[in-house]
Amino acid sequence: MRKLTLSKKILVVLISSIAFTILFSFFFIHYLYSELYIASIEDSIVYQGKRTASHYHYGELSDEIIEKIQWYNIVSEYEIIVVDNLEDLTSYFPYKINYETLVDASDRATLEKGSYVLKEGFVQELDREILGAIFPIKGENGLIGFIYIYVPLAAVQDVFRGSIPILLTIGSFFFLTLFLVVNQTWRSLFRPLQDLQQLSYEVSKGNYSNRVKSDRDDEIGQLTKAFNLMSLSLEQQEERKKEFSSNIVHELRTPLTYISGYTHVLKDKIYSSPEEAQSYLTTIEKETERLSKLITDLVELNHLQEELYTIDMQPIAIAQLLLDTITLFTIHITEKKLLLELNIEEELIMTGDPKRIQQIFYNTIDNAIKYSVTSGILVIELTKKRNFLQYRVTNDGILIDEEDIERLGDRFFRTDKARNRTTGGTGLGLSIVKEIIRLHNGTFEMTSDTARGTVVTIGLPGLSGDEKEEV
Repeated sequence: MRKLTLSKKILVVLISSIAFTILFSFFFIHYLYSELYIASIEDSIVYQGKRTASHYHYGELSDEIIEKIQWYNIVSEYEIIVVDNLEDLTSYFPYKINYETLVDASDRATLEKGSYVLKEGFVQELDREILGAIFPIKGENGLIGFIYIYVPLAAVQDVFRGSIPILLTIGSFFFLTLFLVVNQTWRSLFRPLQDLQQLSYEVSKGNYSNRVKSDRDDEIGQLTKAFNLMSLSLEQQEERKKEFSSNIVHELRTPLTYISGYTHVLKDKIYSSPEEAQSYLTTIEKETERLSKLITDLVELNHLQEELYTIDMQPIAIAQLLLDTITLFTIHITEKKLLLELNIEEELIMTGDPKRIQQIFYNTIDNAIKYSVTSGILVIELTKKRNFLQYRVTNDGILIDEEDIERLGDRFFRTDKARNRTTGGTGLGLSIVKEIIRLHNGTFEMTSDTARGTVVTIGLPGLSGDEKEEV
């Protein structure tokens, strides 16, 4: 069974609402007709009948009295019939009627008690409903006659004929307003949804550049904003994917070009001295190591991002681990004549993977040394801030643009646009660092300005007091 679309569902609701309104109007008009109009006629007939019958409570029903009543019938809006016996009623009617249908045994009993009887029925000759009442006339010796008062009821259209222009005006205004509201609702509600549907197909085909235009602040507006953000995110991911493909081709092609070129040189013996041949072999060795490191970093980053790597969580004397890592860079710090300043709280402990935490230290210190100016200052800090351990590396070297800071950590992104092969690395170091920090529920922040230099701040969860006692 085919499902109804949202627009059709709303259309069904609108049609149902209109149908309900019309049905309600019908019953309301019927109520006015039956409860108000007929009730008022009944009250009028009863009042007129009782009043007429009361004039003759103590007199006999003479011909003179009957003539007066008949004269009253002429000037009155009611049809009045006066008879001595109930059986004579049918002979005075201007239409055919069955006496037994008009007055049954229970009606006679009611009349004999002195009460009136209401009668209502359809008369074919008049093509109308008739509402009437039979009243007993009392004399000194009991009942002396009966008065029958009746009036043809006006049809519903006659009763409300004067209101028809007003009803038509109100109805026309109602439907015009409804049309405008529905039309505006349709446009404002379904146009963004139709655009969303169309652009969703475009997104499925790989076109992420289109956006849905909407100024709404309701749920539809929020949906379009979410869709636009999703399209923007997909577009950015697609651009990064293309950039990644281009970068990895470049990163792989460069060492392979060196290796291939120098291999042919050595194979064809296109060199002038053994020293020159040795330098070519050294270059091939370096590029092979570089290619191997690139592949290793790519595999490692993929494992971290896909969480294929199991983090070996254990208590770490993180201060000692940091000092051991700094020792590895003693020669590099000396060669660059850097002034090293340390601020390390020695008794800090955290839970983490020692190998991965040291990788964070190694990458950040390595970058700080590479991009420091000769005879510059290198500051390394490890302190406790509430329940977090704060690791900070500061250097006064090359400043990083703000737009580049936002992209640091993207695969193969490097701030040195010329891709200097001496300091550039593989462009994956910070990507790996950020993934390790994420797996340890830590935080990463980088700033770069002339006042403080380039500062990398990393927050890592520390052990609580109870956990330290257990350790």
